[in-house]
This record gives sequence, structure tokens and C-alpha cells, in this order.
Amino acid sequence: MSYGQGGPFGGPGGSRTPDWAAMADASAARNRRKKWLLIGGGVLATAAIGAAVAAAVISTNNNDTTHGSGKNASQLPAPSDLPEETAQPEPSFSSVAPPPPPDPKDYVSDAKKDRAPITVDAFFPGKGLTMGDRVYTKGATQQTKSCAATTKGALGPILVNNGCEQVIRATYSKDGVAVTVGLAVFRTEAQAKKAARQSSGSIATLPGAGVPAFCPAGSVCRRTANSYGRYAYFAISGFTNGKSVTTADKNVYATGDDLTNFTFRQIRHRGELQASAAATAQAGSD
Repeated sequence: MSYGQGGPFGGPGGSRTPDWAAMADASAARNRRKKWLLIGGGVLATAAIGAAVAAAVISTNNNDTTHGSGKNASQLPAPSDLPEETAQPEPSFSSVAPPPPPDPKDYVSDAKKDRAPITVDAFFPGKGLTMGDRVYTKGATQQTKSCAATTKGALGPILVNNGCEQVIRATYSKDGVAVTVGLAVFRTEAQAKKAARQSSGSIATLPGAGVPAFCPAGSVCRRTANSYGRYAYFAISGFTNGKSVTTADKNVYATGDDLTNFTFRQIRHRGELQASAAATAQAGSD
């Protein structure tokens, strides 16, 4: 700092005036030095804090990646946890569909496949029959190759002309109502269907073994005809006291329906048994 002539206060003889301009310049220079010192210190402090934060972030990331801990840790399995490749072959499946199971009806539709024994007990076993809550007593039975002899009216010639081989008859009774079922056996399904469709007259009643004669000449009885596979089956049902049947006699209708349904089930069951045996034999040969 410089002063004017005669000392720091200017003017001679000690009565000097201060050099205000020089003093202002000096003050400004001091202020500038303080400002730069403050700015420099702030920059250094900021740099130090930034370095500390960066070090902390790097340390955290290193811990997460190395140790797999913390909320942001990687969930990838370690290489030792991954399954190793195997040399075992993968399972293979055949592109060929298995054959369908045998149709039971096929085994009762043609004599070439229907090889099970044909007997009374094969179709009408036991001493009676239970259908729901209804119990029927089994009466007389018959098996004959004289198909026409088991019929009344036009049914005999119909059976013979269509190739009937034999007829099995069985009679059941309950509470004064009796029914005789006649099962006619043919070589093919077509023959049995035709005989049932052409049906006229009826199967003849078969009394005996505790069942009196029923459906005498002149009385009205219920007659039905059906077929399944190579079997045609006919039924005649009525009162054992000779009374004619009317549409109001529901018990006669129920008896006839029970016996024809049972006959159908027995024929179908015969087919199921033979189809099952054929499937077992085929599986054993594969």
C-alpha cells in the first residue's frame, strides 16, 4: 500500500489527509483473498464427501456381488448348483395308436365269433330273478332245435325261413302273472333282425314247475319281439287265472318288461365276456 507525500495521512507537517482510494483498494484485495479461500475450501470439502460416497457405493456393490447378501443381491444360482448334463436317453413314445378295445356286440352278432356254449343256464341261471324290488320265481325251461314247435301262429314259419337254429324258453311268475321268454338263435345278426321285424303270432307259453297254464285260447295276452346280435327274443305275458290283459294291467306290463330287459342284458353280457377274453389273449401275445 502506498501513501501520499509526508506519511500515511498525506499532507506536510503531520496534518495529512488519508488516501481513501488506496485504502479501498487494499480492502477489496483482502476480501477477494477471503472469498477465494472460502471457495477453495468448499470445493475440497465437496470433493472429499464425493470420494467417500463413491467409496461406499463401490464397497456396497462389491459386497452384493461377492457375497450375495442384502436386498439387491443377485438370485442366480452358483455354478455348482446348476444340473449337469446327463447321458441318459430321453423317453420315447410310439406314434402308433393302440388298437381299440373289442366291441362286445361283435361277439354275439356272428356265429364265427360267438363260440361260448349256448345253454339254458348261460341265459337264464339260478332259481329265480330279482329286478329292483321285484322277485320272480323261475318255472319250467326248455332248449330245442325244433324252432317251430315253440311257437303259436305264424311265428314258427318266420323263424324257420330266417334260419333259426334253436330256441331256449324259460318261464317266470309273480303274484298271479307269468311270462315265457323264447330266445331264438340264428347264424347272423341280419337273420335275427329280420325275424323280429317280421314277427307275427307268438312264442308258446311254457307252464310247469309250479306255474299253471296261462294265456289260454281266446284270451288276450301281451306279446313282444326284439333282437340283439344274432339273437331274437320273444315274450308272452298274462294272468295265470286266464283273465285277459288290458292296458290298465301295469303289473303284467312290468313283468314282461323285466324279463325282456333281463334277456337283453344276458345276451350283452355274453358279448362282454368274450370280448374281454379276446382282449386279454391279444395283450398276452404282444
